[in-house]
Amino acid sequence: MRETGGMARQTRIEYEGACYHVINRGNYRGRVFEEEKTKEMFEACLGEAAEKMKWVVHGWVVMGNHFHLAVETPEGNLSKGMQWLQVTFAARFNATRQKGKHVFQGRYKAIVVEPGKALGQVCHYIDLNPVRAGVVGVEQLQSYAHGSFRRLWRPKSRPKWLSVRAALSAAGHLADTPRGHVAYRGYLRWLTGELKAGRQQNFLGLSRGMAIGSEGFLQDARLQHAKSALRNRDAKGKRQRKEREWSLQLQGVLRCLPAKLRTDQRVSAGWKAAVACQMKARTDAANAWLADALDMSSATFVSKQAGLARRRLLGDDVEDMLKRLKRKTRP
Repeated sequence: MRETGGMARQTRIEYEGACYHVINRGNYRGRVFEEEKTKEMFEACLGEAAEKMKWVVHGWVVMGNHFHLAVETPEGNLSKGMQWLQVTFAARFNATRQKGKHVFQGRYKAIVVEPGKALGQVCHYIDLNPVRAGVVGVEQLQSYAHGSFRRLWRPKSRPKWLSVRAALSAAGHLADTPRGHVAYRGYLRWLTGELKAGRQQNFLGLSRGMAIGSEGFLQDARLQHAKSALRNRDAKGKRQRKEREWSLQLQGVLRCLPAKLRTDQRVSAGWKAAVACQMKARTDAANAWLADALDMSSATFVSKQAGLARRRLLGDDVEDMLKRLKRKTRP
């Protein structure tokens, strides 16, 4: 394992398929995530971001004042996804406290990671955070609710965007089976002993630097970034492709609505808020585009109305709401 350093404020390295170790802390190192419900709120936002951005999350943990993510970005959209994740969480966090303060300390750290062994080691680092912090021991790590390790043991309830393959493979090509899970916990127990004995100094470098991987990996990552930037230079064409995709999604949603319901063309019509809410939950459609497509006045208005609809229906599926709207229009 080799960790390559770099100067502060470097340009984000982004390309299709890139993997990262992402870290951020509460503002002034405050214990943003001290309450259980706040950790749950962040994890809910993480799940929404992963689905919207088509991320593969290989590991995560939410501690009292910071979080760690091991994220793979098939579409090369880390910056866009992290902006959505942090802004959305901050808005929901502040809404529960009727405040408008900054939640995070500033720019998140994103270390580009080589797939394979290096990515697996980052997952081990993330899984052991509660142990290294003295919150739980290795044997009790499964009881720590706010991280990917607990989901390892519950395959039927794992979110579809979580992959445990990298962590298990880097621990000795372990299988995703009950026996493999026990063996992985044993590996983490051994690794904890090695760390206490000072024999795994490279492990402590997995949260520092600019890149983690084999010799030459950072150079290769920069080359991939340059190639990706060239492919994305035609911003107008990319935007048009996205808008065609959003249009198809919107058409599918609108087909669920009876024509009688859509006669209400007020900007604040309930069906418009419901549709906007569903589109924002399932796609990365821009508020400005939704405002134009649904005739909802402005991007800010769309954001507000969709947010109100989401809060009214917290815990409900938006499709159920659409069905209820249908029933209300029947004679």
